[in-house]
Amino acid sequence: MVIFLKWLYMLQILPIRMLVKDLNTLQRYGTVEFIRHFLTFEFAIEKINQNEEILPNITLDFHIPDLCSDAWFSLCGVLKILSGKDEIVPGYTCYPKSHVAGFIGRLPSLASHAIARLTGIYRYPQISYGLIETSLNEHNEFPNFYHSFPSDYSHFHGLTPLLRLFGWSWVGILTSTDENEIAYCEELKREIIRSGDCVDFLESIPNIMISSVEELEKRSEQISNKISKSKVNVIIIHTTKITTIETFCFISYKKIDTKLFIFSMETSSIKSKALSITPLMCNALNGSLRLTIPKGDIPGFKDYLQNTISSKLLSPSFLFLKPSFECGLLNDKENCTSSETLSITDASLFDMDNFELTYSLYKMIYAMAYALHNLYTAKSQRGNSLKMEFKPWQLNQYLKEVHFKAPDGHEIFFDEKGHAPNHYDIIQYFHFPNLTTAWIHVGSFKPSAPKDKQLFVNLTAIRWKTPSNQVLRSVCTESCEPGYRKVIDREKPVCCFDCVPCSEGEYSNTTDAENCMKCPEDQWPSEKKDECLPRVIDFLSYDDPLGVALSSISILLFIITALVLGIFIKYRNTAVVKANNRNLSYILLISLMLSFLCTLVFIGQPGTLTCLLRQSAFGMIFTIAVSSVLAKTVTVVIAFRANKPSSKLRKWVGTRVSSYLVLLCISGEIVICTVWLIISPPFPEYDTQSVTGKIILQCNEGSTIAFYSVIGYMGFLALLSFTVAFLVRKVPDSFNEAQFITFSMLVFCSVWVSFIPSYLSTKGKYMVAVEIFAILASSTGLLGCIFTPKCYIILLRPDLNTRGHLIGKQVS
Repeated sequence: MVIFLKWLYMLQILPIRMLVKDLNTLQRYGTVEFIRHFLTFEFAIEKINQNEEILPNITLDFHIPDLCSDAWFSLCGVLKILSGKDEIVPGYTCYPKSHVAGFIGRLPSLASHAIARLTGIYRYPQISYGLIETSLNEHNEFPNFYHSFPSDYSHFHGLTPLLRLFGWSWVGILTSTDENEIAYCEELKREIIRSGDCVDFLESIPNIMISSVEELEKRSEQISNKISKSKVNVIIIHTTKITTIETFCFISYKKIDTKLFIFSMETSSIKSKALSITPLMCNALNGSLRLTIPKGDIPGFKDYLQNTISSKLLSPSFLFLKPSFECGLLNDKENCTSSETLSITDASLFDMDNFELTYSLYKMIYAMAYALHNLYTAKSQRGNSLKMEFKPWQLNQYLKEVHFKAPDGHEIFFDEKGHAPNHYDIIQYFHFPNLTTAWIHVGSFKPSAPKDKQLFVNLTAIRWKTPSNQVLRSVCTESCEPGYRKVIDREKPVCCFDCVPCSEGEYSNTTDAENCMKCPEDQWPSEKKDECLPRVIDFLSYDDPLGVALSSISILLFIITALVLGIFIKYRNTAVVKANNRNLSYILLISLMLSFLCTLVFIGQPGTLTCLLRQSAFGMIFTIAVSSVLAKTVTVVIAFRANKPSSKLRKWVGTRVSSYLVLLCISGEIVICTVWLIISPPFPEYDTQSVTGKIILQCNEGSTIAFYSVIGYMGFLALLSFTVAFLVRKVPDSFNEAQFITFSMLVFCSVWVSFIPSYLSTKGKYMVAVEIFAILASSTGLLGCIFTPKCYIILLRPDLNTRGHLIGKQVS
């Protein structure tokens, strides 16, 4: 009993015209691929027939129908094998001693739909062992069609993870002028864009066979310029036409051999012999990556090929010829001699690197055999007759349940959509000057695996066309470094963007950051703006050189003032001391000493207590000093006016008017400071905005109005003292106290008038330093202008420190 496995194989050069398996068919179509696949059928079925565990008492055989690329002729060929006779009788089968089990084939695109629909009417199992047209992947329309490699674009989906793995976001695509291939590449382009990458160009390479020389040269020049000028370093080639590759090689001699080319699955499946010879003349393709159907081990097949070639194909009665019109194709015996036999024998028959489809075919033959095995096992378990009779659709049920391990260990089964588990190898191709080639397996892609495990690449196995074997870069714009952010131009693809530094106070710590981030309040971006660093805490400390200098000056002036006070106390009974109102001098000197010391409260880390004391203590102490100066001025006026006859001021001489005046003036400052501290007191705060990269520890004055009221009140008293002293500046020399007060108030007012703009224009510790300087300068002005002349007389000119001298000067 014989079962026919009909092999729907179509040679794309010329149609097969023989329906019988014999050497004449091989002689007519002596192509390497055809012969190897024919011998694969013969070898696999021979092994299955020898294995009684698979199909005991059953013999398998196969026939090759007469198919061509035309759908009409293909249908005729299929109807003939379904009828079992040359005369086509639809719906009638004449196989008295055998049964048609199913169809295994690699169908041409033009005939595939017609054949699939015809065999589908009878629900025969149909298995494809190669890449097929995408539409045949529709399981609802073709439920009995099984795929070794489903055309659901899953194989080119492997390109996008590969691009993403190496960061190739800017690529180009080359294809032929065939509409189907252009549509394929458009879909590939959309998939690449959906994955976040970009395509710079999609160019169609003209057909070298049908294009005119002028058109070919013009188009080639355009494509060559496009490739060479583009930033693209990775280009995907998709075509099923050898002529497209040949035209590309004609183009690629113009300085584009630094690019990396990736072949799609279909391109890698072009007749291996032609595709492997082409790179020998095309240096640009050296080092190219290719997605290929995986190879597998067929135990004993290579020996079988060698024995078959030596025993059959090289026998004197058979000529193993290449396809040609002179010999073989037309069966012209006159032009064929036995001398052609050895010279035409193709060594690629034994090249196991080209056995991708052969291995796939081998597995599918075994799948059909195991389906038959399951069918007859089920029949025997039910006690049914083991005759060969069964309906075509009955085998489909058992084909879906096939699950076995091939001789090399690979598991074979079909999922609910009729897809067999598959994966694709990633190969890097090299050719060398000595005409040898190398196919290096660098990775694989498994569409059925989880997403994060679909792609595997051995990075160390790849050889790059770059110095030091670094990974090739193919981007429109280099990644934005940390410290920068991406700015996308809407008129350009998303892969082309500008890198803009992060704004002040912001940072980015990743490449290609969409937005910069703000640092925490207590941190600040580094100089490169790629990380946040703790802010520098800024305040006027005793460790700071400026703080040391100011505190040293304050203490020195305090000591000098204390010495002056000591001199005045020691010489308190001398004429100069008495004439200048001894008690007011003591009060003034003590207030100046406290003013010098209060500057120390401004130095050091601000705290709640120091913030409360700073301005209020300074305001009251300095008000005492200015009030004392005002009292001195009023005392001079009273003393000078009281000497005039009939002066009403005589009764005020010797009274406590000066003391009351000091108390009155200081009372106003006390009221202002008390209200300030009750309503809106100063408090310590952090200022992160004023100075870049620093946290300023400072005292917030609470109420700005209260602060300037304190300063303004002192200024009012100083201005009043200056006015009174200026009006009596020309009193006799014995009472030249008014002149000294005038100069001291002039210095005081000058310092504090310049203090306001300086204070407002500085930040941080320098703002505090300005106030300390104003206190020291104004206090030093009072000390120097009022007390220096008196100390000079007391210490260096004691002869002038007499009552008689002062009276004498007054009389004169």
